[in-house]
Amino acid sequence: MKTLLPTSTAGSLPKPSWLAQPETLWSPWKLQDDGLIEGKQDALRLALDDQQQAGIDIVSDGEQTRQHFVTTFIEHLDGVDFETRKTVRIRDRYDASVPTVIGAVTRPKPVFVKDARFLRQQTDRPIKWALPGPMTMIDTLYDDHYKSREKLAFEFAKILNEEARELEAVGVDIIQFDEPAFNVFFDEVNDWGVAALERAIEGLTCETAVHICYGYGIKANTDWKKTLGSEWRQYEEAFPKLQTSNIDIISLECHNSHVPMDLIELIRGKKVMVGAIDVANEQIETPQEVADTLRKALQFVDADKLYPSTNCGMAPLPRHVARGKLKALSAGAEIVRREISA
Repeated sequence: MKTLLPTSTAGSLPKPSWLAQPETLWSPWKLQDDGLIEGKQDALRLALDDQQQAGIDIVSDGEQTRQHFVTTFIEHLDGVDFETRKTVRIRDRYDASVPTVIGAVTRPKPVFVKDARFLRQQTDRPIKWALPGPMTMIDTLYDDHYKSREKLAFEFAKILNEEARELEAVGVDIIQFDEPAFNVFFDEVNDWGVAALERAIEGLTCETAVHICYGYGIKANTDWKKTLGSEWRQYEEAFPKLQTSNIDIISLECHNSHVPMDLIELIRGKKVMVGAIDVANEQIETPQEVADTLRKALQFVDADKLYPSTNCGMAPLPRHVARGKLKALSAGAEIVRREISA
């Protein structure tokens, strides 16, 4: 990226009220059939416009075409039965009813490639596309076939690689893998989680990123955060392994969190997407607050490797709040750019 401190979002943006219930995660669609296809494209254009109007440098679809960051991808795969559901513990944090893996998982056709091509046609800015990471995918299912978290993760990694190669072919500049599970299952991350992620990016020439955060601002996550103490050192477990991996960009949560900023030193040499916007409350940051977070991060990452971003997705927030936060992110990054160039 030629722009110094290129801004981006970590993930989702709020959907319009005519497409899905506002301020609600994983809300059902309000449209059907051709109307839904057209509605998703209209929403994607609106999300893109919000980002461009705010001055965001690396834009995305705002995840307007999917209900859930993991299961929407899984819905398009063979070998997973959504009728046979089991209750499992998600991220070792809360119980959820999930679909069951009943056979070999395969990807009969592309999942997001048409949507990514549509986004590419709408803008000349660099675009980033998010996919679920292998470990987070297996943590969102009940496996009644492979009976091995590691084996299923590598099967998903192979499928994700197929999708990622086609996303790259239609012009995606950065492919991001969302791995909140990396903040929970530390032994597995180091034993095979990072290796599965490397399998997912095999052969790609575009930039790759992994997003590891503490989740949306929902009760299960905010309650969990309260148990983590005055310092959140979870990144300490995965960062050394990621530092030696082929992943280009590490995306992490910073603003209003208890993550010690010096943990970024563990991934020195990598590009770092620093969360300078809190997605767990509706208060819009000031540009100066954003700038303060970025200044702190610059103690541990070189300016040409710092990508200001949000802590996580903003789907549950009111649209006007999300727009305000995007503008604050852009303005805060500009303050620091000017300081660096002075």
